[in-house]
Amino acid sequence: MDALLSTLLACLLCEIGGGSQRLAMALAQRFARNRAILAGVAIAALANAIISAGAGWYISTLLSTDARSLLLAVAIGSAGAGLLLKARQPDLLERWRTGPFTTTLLGISILSFGDAAQFIIVGIAARMADPVPAAVGGCLGIFMACVPVVITRHPLAKTSVLAAVRRITGATFIIIGSVLGLSATGLL
Repeated sequence: MDALLSTLLACLLCEIGGGSQRLAMALAQRFARNRAILAGVAIAALANAIISAGAGWYISTLLSTDARSLLLAVAIGSAGAGLLLKARQPDLLERWRTGPFTTTLLGISILSFGDAAQFIIVGIAARMADPVPAAVGGCLGIFMACVPVVITRHPLAKTSVLAAVRRITGATFIIIGSVLGLSATGLL
């Protein structure tokens, strides 16, 4: 349960104002087909989470407990640093001549490769050595971040409250990552 909830919350917070959320909103504005967009987001998030959690589980078999904790610390700290930076507007895939589902599925899948949420799923799956809850939590967190912007077609991250949430979350993640890292190395 710890892996599920922590991954869900961390991925949800990482995606606020992030590339996946921005792309999902832009595609919802372009196609005006919420179900197809949400289905594409869900499958892309699921595939991303399964691959990430599988990689985390495999890494957990190779590393000691402290090394797994250090991996998680780096994942959380780098996600925090990413949240403090201004998110770039992703390519809106306007030249793609595929439908809303395929465009969303492929666009989100490509954009998610190597992002903070994926790294957090790897870190939590490795630390907990339990990939299924990490995959489920990560998938739900990514999906839940995209649902409001698809339905409203409004960039929620531009509101001052959500911008503050990004900054506070980023600073909190850096602190948590630092504490975990110091603890994993025996310095705390």
